[in-house]
This record gives sequence, C-alpha cells and structure tokens, in this order.
Amino acid sequence: MVMFTVAALAAALVLPASPPGITWGDCDSGHTAYRCASFQVPMSYRDPGGPKIQLALSLLPATDQRHKIGTIFYNPGGPGASGRFAPPLTPTIHERFDIVGFDPRGVGASTTVQCFNDPSDLAPLGRVFGTFPAKDADIPAYLQDARAVTDMCARNAGPLLGHLSTANVARDLDRIRAAIGEPKLRYYGLSYGTVLGEQYANLFPQRVGSMTLDAVDDPVNWATGYRPQDAGIPLSVRLGGYKDAQRALDGFVAACDCGIDFDQILDRLEQGPVTVTDPDTGAPETFTYQSALNRVHSYLTDADDSPKLAALLHALANPTTVQAKAATPTPTSIPTQVDSLLGGGATVCEDTVNPTDQSAWPRAAARADQEVRGFGKRDTYITIPCATWPASDPDVYRGPWNRPTKPILLLSNKQGDPETPYEGARRTERLLGNARLLALDTFGHGSLGKSACVDAAVDSYFLGGHLPPKNALCQPNHKPFTGSGR
Repeated sequence: MVMFTVAALAAALVLPASPPGITWGDCDSGHTAYRCASFQVPMSYRDPGGPKIQLALSLLPATDQRHKIGTIFYNPGGPGASGRFAPPLTPTIHERFDIVGFDPRGVGASTTVQCFNDPSDLAPLGRVFGTFPAKDADIPAYLQDARAVTDMCARNAGPLLGHLSTANVARDLDRIRAAIGEPKLRYYGLSYGTVLGEQYANLFPQRVGSMTLDAVDDPVNWATGYRPQDAGIPLSVRLGGYKDAQRALDGFVAACDCGIDFDQILDRLEQGPVTVTDPDTGAPETFTYQSALNRVHSYLTDADDSPKLAALLHALANPTTVQAKAATPTPTSIPTQVDSLLGGGATVCEDTVNPTDQSAWPRAAARADQEVRGFGKRDTYITIPCATWPASDPDVYRGPWNRPTKPILLLSNKQGDPETPYEGARRTERLLGNARLLALDTFGHGSLGKSACVDAAVDSYFLGGHLPPKNALCQPNHKPFTGSGR
C-alpha cells in the first residue's frame, strides 16, 4: 500500500514543463577536451518556482560529429562522487556519442551543503569517516563522534539537506536530458549510478532509451529490504558487500597461490599498527587494523591490482622495521571534498530505511563480523551517520521497481564484487521491468573496460539496441597476475 502511495506521489512530481536549453562554454585548463555549463533546477520539485540550485555539467563531444547518434549521460557512483567529467567509456561510444556528466546536487561544483563552519569542526569527522571501532571499548567514543557530525549538519547545512534523495537527482537528470534535446535517455551508471538509473527507469519509464547499469545495486535492499524487519538492519549490512569481499578475497588467494593466511594477518593487526612499505607509493606506511582492511578492500575492487594486494599482504605478514612517515598535519581550511562527502551521505540516509538507534550498528557489526571477519565490521559502520541523520526528503522513491521500459543492460562480476554483490545484480534482473544481465568471470567492482567481450556488448547495445543472450558470460582480458597487473 505504501508503495502505491509513493508511486502516485512520484507521478505527480513529473512536471511537463520543458526547461530552457544549455549554453556550453570552455572548461578549466585541465579539461580542454570538454565543454562546460551550469544548469539551474528547483531545490524542491514540489515548489518549482521556489529556491533554485546550480548543477555543474560537462560535455565530451563525439569524435565523429558527422555521424553522431546522440548523447549518453553518465554517473560514476558514490554517492558523493563528482560525475562532471565523464570518461570516453569505450572508443566506439566516444566516436559516436556526446557524453554528458554532471555533479549531482550536493556534490562537487554543484550547489553543496556545508555542515562545518570551521576547520576545528572536522575532528569528529576525521575519527569517523573511513574507519570503524575495531574493539568494543572504542564504540562509545565512535558513536559520540558520529552524532557530533550529524548534529553539525543539522545546525549548519540549511534547507538543501532535505532535498538530496536519488529521486531528486533523477528529476534533475530528466531536466538535463530535456534541455539538451534528447527525447529519450541513454545512460551509463556505475555502482551507486545504478541506483540512479533504477530510480529514473521507474520514475520516467517512458523516457528510457538505452541504459547500461554496471556493478548493480539491488534497489529493494537499497531502499527498504525485502522484509518488514529489514528496517532494523543497517543498509550497509542489507547490501551484503562484505560477503562478496570474502568471495573476491577467496578468488584472489586461489589465483595467487602464495600461502597467505588472512586471519593470521588480522590477528597481528589486532595487536597494534604495523609499518611496512606501501605498494602504491614505495614509501613507508603505518597500517592499522582498519586502514589495512580498507586497502585490501580497495585492491579487491580491481583484479588487476592483485600484484599490489599480494605485496601488501606479504609485507603485513612479514613486517620489517621501516621508518614511519610523518603525521598528517591538522587542516587549516575545510577541504572542498568534505561538502561532497556529506552530500553523498545525505543521499544514502534519505534514500534508505535504517535503524534510528545507534546501538543497532554494534550489534549488526558483531553478527556480520562472525560471518566475514574484518569486512563485516568494516562495512556495517559505513552507514552509522544514518542513525542520527537530521533530515528526510519528502520526495524519496522506494518502489515499485518493475515498470515496463525498453530493455536495460546489467553488468556484474561473477566471482565477487565487494561493493555491489553479484547476487544483487541477479535479483535486479528479475525485479526490473525489462533487464538482461551480462556477467564477467572475475572479481572486482565494475566490468566496463575489463573485457573486450563486455565492451563489445555495450557498444552493440548502445549503437543498435542489441542485448547479449540470456546467461551470457564474458571472460576478462586477463586473469589476476597475468597481463596488465599494476
């Protein structure tokens, strides 16, 4: 019943008015291949004549303008990541399509929220973001810092904070599409960008042209979960990325055949930090239990990083004495990416149903860590701000997800995706009104650019509307530890 009410409200918010066109100009000196513009949209689509916000856009022109087919719109994920300067995607797509990227509301060069007034306010954020309490004794201070961050957003962010749902980003995207003059949306979205695509497809099903969703989030688990009791489970546990992180690690260990005992490494890190040579920089780096898990997780998002992961795990298992690097100085200004980080956090917390009691997170983390050591606890705490998030968006969309559309192409990595699990992509194929899943036989996050087979399928889909066969499986360009390991 709630879904039908939300759907009716969403339909009422689809406004028929056509926005004005976009005037493109030069970008900054670092992006001379692009054209840039600013585009105005309503802060609230319930009040289209009210306050406005600005969106930062760019256009990467097709290299063959004479034979250009049209425009593909792009989102790289996040939420909170800048999508303004889209990559070429594939050589064929770059040749035949303009590609438009944009910073979503609350992110990057678009209108942002500002939770912090002074650099000294950043201290609690620094103790919460990108980390988690490894020991029970650390939990109370961690939860206090998380509440301090959301309290500052409540005091300082202003009215935009309550209008940052993905549904409003989808409405912005539809206005951009209309302003550029495209009758239908062609779209490539990665990771969280698949959530944006799923919501667009169900808010504006008649305007879907072609849509490739790469590293697919399950829209039901994202929004609400499948059962009423799922409202008491943090989003980051519902999504189950920690389980696929273990699957990806198992795939790495099998390919590596290097005798790594990951539990033994975690045992050592639980005793205290370890300083080793960083595979990324060649310089000394001190790894805590938390930062080591973050780095391992990052390497597991790309099978091509397997040599680096092997080097890191070997170093952590066999630490030698190296000089630790100097401590990072306290910031004297507020970094611009902080605003985007909190804007992305707003999108997550306003989109999704979560517990409203902070104590749910330690309980969920303990259970998840029993399933998958390290990754379970790490993933759970990512959404801790949602426990005390001070805003909600009245225009959020939480289903239904099966409105009829033109065919949608889904991509997922079959051996494990630490961010967006393969099983979620399989469920999404069944949930959406008209979707086809193409799997890549590797682990990692995102399939485009990793396989000539996948790239050819995406080209064929965007150029001619052709879908791969059901249950198709592509092979990567190279297996872990072969080819272009970085």
